[in-house]
Parts: sequence; C-alpha cells; structure tokens
Amino acid sequence: MGSVLYSFRRCPYAMRARMALKISGLDYEHREVLLRNKPQAMLDASPKGTVPVFVLSNGQIIDESLDLMRFALEKNDPKSWLDCDLNEADGLIAENDGPFKHHLDRYKYASRYDKNAKRGDTDKSERHSAEQTVAKYENRLQNSSFLLGSAQSIADIAIFPFLRQFANADKDWWDNAPYPAVRKWLDRHVTGELFKSIMTKYPLWEAEQKLTKPFS
Repeated sequence: MGSVLYSFRRCPYAMRARMALKISGLDYEHREVLLRNKPQAMLDASPKGTVPVFVLSNGQIIDESLDLMRFALEKNDPKSWLDCDLNEADGLIAENDGPFKHHLDRYKYASRYDKNAKRGDTDKSERHSAEQTVAKYENRLQNSSFLLGSAQSIADIAIFPFLRQFANADKDWWDNAPYPAVRKWLDRHVTGELFKSIMTKYPLWEAEQKLTKPFS
C-alpha cells in the first residue's frame, strides 16, 4: 500500500498540509473523514484523533501539520517556500498556532466557551485580542507582498487558512476592518489556484469501499 492522508476539508491544519503535499507532488491516497465520527484506521495510526494524519508506505506516521509540511517540502520545494529565514517563519507560525488560534476559537465559537452565548454568536473581546496579531501582519504587509518579504514562504501558507477563518467569522466587519494589506494578501491566497485545488470535495472514506475519487 502507498502513502495515505487522513484529512478533513475545512480544517486549517489539514489545509496547509494539503497545500505542501500538492506542491511537492508526493503521491498518496486521500481519505476524507468526519472529525465527529473518526474511522478506526485513523485512530489506530494516530490515537490523538486530529487531522492531518499521514501514513507512509513504510509505516511511518506524521500527525502534525507542520511536520508534514516540512516533510513534503524537504522532498520537493518547487516554490522555494523553505528558502526563507526559518527561525522568523517559525516565530510567526508559533504565534498563529498559539495566542492567535486561542482567541480565534473563542471569537468564532463563543458558545463553546461562554454558557451565556448563543450558537453562532461571536465574542468581540476575543476578536480584539486576536487583532493584536493581525495588526502585526498589517505592518509587515504594508511594505511587502508576503509575510517574510517579496517571496511567498512556508509562513504564508501555514498561516493564511487561519486568517480565512478569522475573516469569515464576521464578513461585514472584516470587509471594513483597518487591515487592507492583510485583506489583499488573504484574498490573493484564497482565490489562488493552489488553494482551490486542495479544496476539492471528496466523499467520506469508508474502510470497506475506499472511496477516494473527488466529486466532479
């Protein structure tokens, strides 16, 4: 058996891994799963139960999105996403995956964290906290096309799926927020062919049927 990717289409961690895999050209079988109904084969490979999970043909398991991005890009990096200051990139990604993601979840899914909030409510105080990170991106992008300068890097690809979630939580607010450079940067990524290509809709994978062809 070849390599297998367990993924969930809307998960930003899985998105960034799929983009790195796509660019690298690595061959694998895509298995689309529901996180509320995880297949046993995925849990056997990675008991923590999060996506992405990449199972190599030699049995090696990669179940952290950044590890999978680096694995794929070290195999083949035609866009030179690793040709950057990797320490700086790691710092930006750590802030995204740490403080920003913490506030993003509480902003977008307020009812999960506040018993008085209704389903669909957003928490503006958490948005304000998340904006501290967005403001840093705005400062960077006012003087360059990408987060680390004139060239796209692993930092841009690892971070923009989470900014997409932030923007979509309240589109009316986002469209008028004081972050024009971030909006332009985000739109360039979200409307790009690479992102569109990894957002293909797959039928749910079932162990018996092994449905791996995307919907047309």
